[in-house]
Amino acid sequence: MRVITGIARGHRLTAPEGMDVRPTSDKVKEGIFSAVQFELEGAYVLDLFAGSGQLGIEALSRGAKHAVFVDSSAKSIRCVNENLANTRLSKQAEVISRDSYDYIKLTAAEFDIIILDPPYRHGHIQKILPLAAKKLRSGGLIICEYECEAGVPEAPEGLVLRKTYKYGKINAAVFCSPVSEEDEE
Repeated sequence: MRVITGIARGHRLTAPEGMDVRPTSDKVKEGIFSAVQFELEGAYVLDLFAGSGQLGIEALSRGAKHAVFVDSSAKSIRCVNENLANTRLSKQAEVISRDSYDYIKLTAAEFDIIILDPPYRHGHIQKILPLAAKKLRSGGLIICEYECEAGVPEAPEGLVLRKTYKYGKINAAVFCSPVSEEDEE
């Protein structure tokens, strides 16, 4: 597992040991970030269910301004901090040890890009997507990674499904929040 491109390109990343974390393959990561490459510059990113932090770190490496990493596992939090230090991206990041549902319900922060890559086979995407939609800035994106058996998540109110991608047994969906009329002026 490595950072694919950007300022931290080629840096190796570690993942917590055990079955709780399922690192995203380079192929899937490249596909996801190719799809959103023009929205990354200067973005505020939220990486929920962060695991190793590789998706948020990839966003920072590709030009995101700041990323918040949230995970409830102490192993994952240690790993995210280690990976941020290794890639020299710690100053652009905030790492929070907390349940992702609690965080998204209680934070006052809003984000340009929210990454959802929760544990599979628990229905997390469909449960947390409406909560995440409320924390998305106008014109923002939510990237969801999920197992193909789960089917495409339903777009919550205020979001539009922009595109879906299939990578073997892994699917990804990108939802967008339309730009409000006030933001266009």
